[in-house]
Amino acid sequence: MSTPPLRLFFAIPCCPQLVRDISDWRARNPIDGKSVAPENLHMTLAFLGSQPRGQVASLEALAASLTPTAFTLQLDRLARWKNGLLYLAPSRTPPALTDLEHSLRETLLSAGFNLETRPFKPHLTLARHCPRLPSAPTPTFDWPATEFTLYASENSARGTRYHAIGQWPLRPPTPA
Repeated sequence: MSTPPLRLFFAIPCCPQLVRDISDWRARNPIDGKSVAPENLHMTLAFLGSQPRGQVASLEALAASLTPTAFTLQLDRLARWKNGLLYLAPSRTPPALTDLEHSLRETLLSAGFNLETRPFKPHLTLARHCPRLPSAPTPTFDWPATEFTLYASENSARGTRYHAIGQWPLRPPTPA
């Protein structure tokens, strides 16, 4: 009997304070649709999809070879895609985020992993199946990104949960 594959992705996890701030905002401003569980809030960098469990060690080594820089992301745009995905996004993408996504993508592609071809659009998903934008004013959240994580997506009767497999720090920015 073979072990089932894992559904994997790299992402920037939300820090606990950001999770609390977003949860508080959502409590004050109910959203139509299916809200993402607070413990699942993240920003996807690279979606790998179904992967054999034996690939985890290779992915961990690839991630450990990167030396990305920490940054603060300001989420100041509330938007909704036509498919009903409600999200927060930055008006300005920090160069360190673009560099991290690009170096991770190039490293994974060079190692033979297949990735989505659509362009990277940094966002944090708040809800799915959202029929309209909420009438609440757009919030602004500062997100200190200090690490990136390899996650496995696990489905159960209680819903989807993301389990961290490995985490790697983002190095402090070099003073100007």
